[in-house]
Amino acid sequence: MKEHPRHARPHITRDENLIFERSSPGKCGVDLPAPEVPAASAAELLGEDLSRQEIPGFPEVSELEVIRHFTRLSTWNYGVDTGLYPLGSCTMKYNPRINEVVAGLEGLATDHPYAPAELTQGCLKVLYDTTRCMAEITGMDAVSLQPSAGAQGELSGILMIHACMADRGNPRKYVLIPDSAHGTNPASVTTSGYQVKNLKSDAHGCVDLGELELAMTEDVAGLMLTIPNTLGIFEVHIREICELVHRKGGLVYMDGANMNALVGVARPADFGADVMHLNVHKTFSTPHGGGGPGAGPVAVRKVLEPYLPSPMVVKSPDGTYSLDYDRPKSIGRVRAFYGNFGVVVRTLAFIAANGGEGLRQSTQDAVLNANYVMRKLQDLYELPYNEPCMHECVLSDHRQAARGVHTMDIAKRLIDYGFHPYTTAFPLIVPGAVMIEPTESASKEELDEFIEAMRAVAEEVEENPEFVLKAPYTTRVSRLDEATAARKPILRWKE
Repeated sequence: MKEHPRHARPHITRDENLIFERSSPGKCGVDLPAPEVPAASAAELLGEDLSRQEIPGFPEVSELEVIRHFTRLSTWNYGVDTGLYPLGSCTMKYNPRINEVVAGLEGLATDHPYAPAELTQGCLKVLYDTTRCMAEITGMDAVSLQPSAGAQGELSGILMIHACMADRGNPRKYVLIPDSAHGTNPASVTTSGYQVKNLKSDAHGCVDLGELELAMTEDVAGLMLTIPNTLGIFEVHIREICELVHRKGGLVYMDGANMNALVGVARPADFGADVMHLNVHKTFSTPHGGGGPGAGPVAVRKVLEPYLPSPMVVKSPDGTYSLDYDRPKSIGRVRAFYGNFGVVVRTLAFIAANGGEGLRQSTQDAVLNANYVMRKLQDLYELPYNEPCMHECVLSDHRQAARGVHTMDIAKRLIDYGFHPYTTAFPLIVPGAVMIEPTESASKEELDEFIEAMRAVAEEVEENPEFVLKAPYTTRVSRLDEATAARKPILRWKE
């Protein structure tokens, strides 16, 4: 049985104590001069109403203890800079450092959002140029950069469909969502005031045209689908799908979370989508994860342009830029100011650095990498839909489950081989899903190491499933009780 080689010795502090547990009365990491004014309490400075009655304690530690503690903790982190991050559906690609340099430039990082337009022409130009890039990439007619996340972009798009239908005097009641759609879609539809009707996929993992024909009634405002879908499969009948929805008076929302498979190769507006969002913190490589930052620009064809969030950046004939608030049909603001500006700056830096050919090459590399991983693993892991994948592939634990080992167990054992786990148990359309998205950032050498690790785990399952069920072995904390951690989290220090 193949076993991950153990380190010669464990980390110098395998079980790091909390900084509070290192505290001792009287220790101090600084030596400040005595104050020249009398000390004042918080109540005296702020008043009783604004001051805490119970002042939280702080750890008393030396400077060296602080430095060593946080330096050691930093070595425990795993991120895109450390190694392959194969989370399917998340597009965790490398973030080039030039993005950070550009986003930190004076005049971009330091301008205040309340500054008048005449003093922020550079920032407004960044916003305007980014919208034009997004329009060119998607084929759409107009773009708002205001939404601060993909889910907020979704909500904005569905609210615009709602406003458009209301203007037509036919608000309708439902939105259709395939079972292979992105996970946030039903919440966006429900929050916007519509009801969800689900569509089942066909044997190839795509929208069933017969099911769509029956479901697309006069009560349906439109279809919301993800392309490629969460199986990593492109909807090969997308033109027919859009034509059918339009013929019945509906609109098509395309979830653009998976645009890393399309940029520079296919434009959603060209095959019939009316509105979509882009997760620029995914497709265009800005930092991603941990709850942010993010941005979810929403792009539309002319039919929905009047309803875009207000304000919009416009360019005057004299070449100056301003914010247009005179938009009577707008759905209004969806975010303070004009969204997460720093993320937009990073997005434009990425696009400018790559250019059209570079963006197309990134897409082609991402698709090639995903297909390479899928074909190298399909003999040991079940392939529920034997179709060419796009930027991500979905396998399953069906064969390993017969030995009592499931996708979460495989992911935990993968940690012992030095890789971040893939996405487990999603999409829900595939029981025991093993969802892998290598992105274009991974080299063939790194992919081969990942594939070798996945194959080794599959062999371990066959030879000794109990061994895999107790993984991970090389982490500083052993297997966690995740259910209890989620339901009864301890988020603060208590003596």
